[in-house]
Amino acid sequence: MNDAVSPRISTGVAGLDNILGGGLTPQRLYLVEGSPGAGKTTLGLQFLLDGVARGESGLYITLSETTEELIAVGQSHGWDLNVLSIYELAGDTDLDPESQQSVFHPSEIELNETTRNVMDRVDALRPLRVVFDSLSEMRLLAQNPLRYRRQILALKQFFSSRNCTVLLLDDKTGPSDQHLHSIAHGVITLEQIAREYGKERRRVNVLKMRGIRFRGGYHDYTLDKGGITMYPRLVAAEHVVDFTPLISSTGSSGFDALLGGGLVRGTNTLVMGPSGVGKTTLSTRCLLASLERGEHAAYYLFDEGMGTFFARNSQLGMDLRPYLDSGQLDMHHIDPAELTPGEFAQMLRDSVELHNVRFLVIDSLNAYLQAMPGEQFLTLQMHELLSYLNQQGVTTMLILGLHGLIGEGRTDVDLSYLSDGTVSLRFFEAGGKVRRAITVVKSRTTEHAATIHELQLGRGGVLIGEPLKNFEGVLTGLVSYAGDTPMMVYKPHDRRAGN
Repeated sequence: MNDAVSPRISTGVAGLDNILGGGLTPQRLYLVEGSPGAGKTTLGLQFLLDGVARGESGLYITLSETTEELIAVGQSHGWDLNVLSIYELAGDTDLDPESQQSVFHPSEIELNETTRNVMDRVDALRPLRVVFDSLSEMRLLAQNPLRYRRQILALKQFFSSRNCTVLLLDDKTGPSDQHLHSIAHGVITLEQIAREYGKERRRVNVLKMRGIRFRGGYHDYTLDKGGITMYPRLVAAEHVVDFTPLISSTGSSGFDALLGGGLVRGTNTLVMGPSGVGKTTLSTRCLLASLERGEHAAYYLFDEGMGTFFARNSQLGMDLRPYLDSGQLDMHHIDPAELTPGEFAQMLRDSVELHNVRFLVIDSLNAYLQAMPGEQFLTLQMHELLSYLNQQGVTTMLILGLHGLIGEGRTDVDLSYLSDGTVSLRFFEAGGKVRRAITVVKSRTTEHAATIHELQLGRGGVLIGEPLKNFEGVLTGLVSYAGDTPMMVYKPHDRRAGN
């Protein structure tokens, strides 16, 4: 198989071109199948409009929609369809079901008057791109599978002799037709999946494409004003760059000591703990240190509002708004019910490749994972995403909430094996007060401290005390104490950053 021998033409959707390794082989017949509402008509129009932009004439043959309906679809996306030729068969008298005719006469290849009109229109216009919508109407007119297959073969031969690249649209209202798959040069399936809550999910799968290498499997896409946007499945191995794995400070000397010097470029760190223990504040302290070094950073906020996020950090002496105003910090407030894994992965890729982001925080994984309870392979997608970020030299912090305030805690999914470093935060009781503890339980790149320390949130964000040497059971919340380890006294205006 040699992809270089034949040129490619664009489908009009950049993401689909990427999935196909460059686009479609011209002068071939392709099947685009999907349930009603999946976006077949929109894809067909984008295909034709892309051809017009490249100086290639396009013809839309419709058996299922009127010209007015197609124009309305174009207007909803802001497109002018006057540049296309639309041939409407929906009102043709030859398609009257009472006539009991098929598109072809029983005498094999002889065409009826309606089909001859279609062929005459193609011969008159000489279009290079054709969309035929839809095969379900033709299937009904053919009356039996044999005649239907002969019709498709005749169409394929006719369009091939006219050097047309054709998209046949099929709404899959009938049984799956493997014969049709065998006739087509390529098969693209569009799916629309309803979820119990939130936005429906759409995904594309290229089932077949003769003569070219393509990216298999499912790829998410969205259908909004302006047309279809597809998000090719991320393969981390295709995005490897050279970088130096430098160690950078977190902005807290105490946290740096726990980590064995700081955070290493090209690694990800998982911060785990119950709600309210300080996971976001700790990550923000590290984010601010990156911004102060002049790096571009991005924060993906799932759980809380932007106003609350900025107000709390300002009270702790970590004002991020100047960096937001200057464009050095990209803040993204994410509604997980409206997001797909592919769309989220593309957002992160855009941050890294278009905005040169070097430090990235995802807060939190819980909302992202809970929004897609049916995703069996979400952990694999997260693995690919984190591998990509590491290979791009991005320093990543992931926040994962634990269930319960006191006790060992549990998570909805175990992602600790994906992380290069793991930081555990816990509540514990001492001296009649609820206190916080911090420890680094894993690091693949540095020799980290194995001690547990008291953590306080104050001016400067993070205050870390002495090791809790005389405590046992801090990580479980069932603490026993024997000794004289001093507890930190909270000072609201203390600007120490981890002594």
